[in-house]
Amino acid sequence: MKDKLKNIILVPTDFSEVCENATYQAAEAARFFNYEVKLLHVVDKNTKVFLKQENLDQESLNIKLQAVADDIADKYGVKASFLLKDGDIFSTIAEVAEEIGANLVYLGTHGKVGIQKLTGSFALKVITSSPVPVIVVQKRQFDKGFSKIVLPITSDAGPWEKTKWAAFIAKQFNASVEILQLDVAGLDATVNTMTTNFDEDGVEYKVTKIEKGGNFSEKVISYATSINSDLIMIMTNPDSSWTTYLLGSYDEEIIFNASQIPTMCINPRKFNWEKIVKY
Repeated sequence: MKDKLKNIILVPTDFSEVCENATYQAAEAARFFNYEVKLLHVVDKNTKVFLKQENLDQESLNIKLQAVADDIADKYGVKASFLLKDGDIFSTIAEVAEEIGANLVYLGTHGKVGIQKLTGSFALKVITSSPVPVIVVQKRQFDKGFSKIVLPITSDAGPWEKTKWAAFIAKQFNASVEILQLDVAGLDATVNTMTTNFDEDGVEYKVTKIEKGGNFSEKVISYATSINSDLIMIMTNPDSSWTTYLLGSYDEEIIFNASQIPTMCINPRKFNWEKIVKY
């Protein structure tokens, strides 16, 4: 998969306000990364019902998507295009991400508003099926990129991919990384390896230990809110077969946090999960 990436941010949209917010946050990121933005609307049964109710045809979707793509190109100076694809949002978004070689997916999630109702449980299915990291965006607007990235570390399994992504984003945006380390045995060595990598990459960071006990996700969200963080990074857990990925209740609380801080969710690759390795 890594060799197929083509510097594209994929943004699924159902034309709701929160999807528009995700689109423009993605465009801001694309400007810093020198990436292209690819808008995607999945034409599913909800879309067809909407078009029928509004007495519209599918060409109206092309017109709306083209207008957004033109606006992105004009405001952010990035290449922007779109796709209409028949399918189901739970599988088609992941399929398209792989087909076009996307590096990231920006996903706007909301309540029962908009055509496709990307509510919490539906959004989780999209996240755990994605071949690339997904940045989940709510209604709150963040229009100046990233300045403080919160990186929770709770075990020594699989942090390397988060480390590399955190370093990449931090360097592009001149951001700092705030490592929140659960204060349990065995994590000091892992975090030391991570910070050594940050030192080598010239990334500013801070390590804060959090005592075991209580609601960890609440502590992460509280800390991220207190420092005005604009991104939290988490990693999903693979099942035993490595065919699907899982999100625990703590993960869900972070993704849909009340402060509406964007959350980057990474589905790990097997060789990066088992131990820290450079690749």
